[in-house]
Amino acid sequence: MPKQISVIYSVKNSHKEEFVANQLVEAQINPSLSPKMRHEPIDVLYKYNNAFASDNEPLGAIKGHEVDITLNIDRPYPPVLRRPAYPASPRAREALEKHFQRLIQLGVLRKVGHNEEVEVTTPVIIALHNDKSRMVGDFRELITYTVPDRYPIPRIE
Repeated sequence: MPKQISVIYSVKNSHKEEFVANQLVEAQINPSLSPKMRHEPIDVLYKYNNAFASDNEPLGAIKGHEVDITLNIDRPYPPVLRRPAYPASPRAREALEKHFQRLIQLGVLRKVGHNEEVEVTTPVIIALHNDKSRMVGDFRELITYTVPDRYPIPRIE
């Protein structure tokens, strides 16, 4: 029986070593810490690695934890929540299209048909910097109608 346990332990350790080699390449842990203290953050990161983005899973996700966004108003929603797109240059449109395609591929967004009615829309812009781009949504109006989510930090009074 001890041989089976050591094999399982060995497999777990090899998975952890692979995780450290592939996912924590850029991690810097203070070398002045004791060996036990240096392994503690690695153990936590390994245990909850699905919560963080990686090459294999570009979006971190905590499985089993879904967030519902609740609006504090009833339908029909005010026109301020159906805002038109901001104008964009051809370069920005190309970058936006790449971001949209990636988010559709990851299952974060879905394409809306021309005959589908969309109740809430928000404009996005593209931030270009050093040949890289980042999509930024303007959610200011939407946030004013959203019920705050207090999870995971409880209110302490």
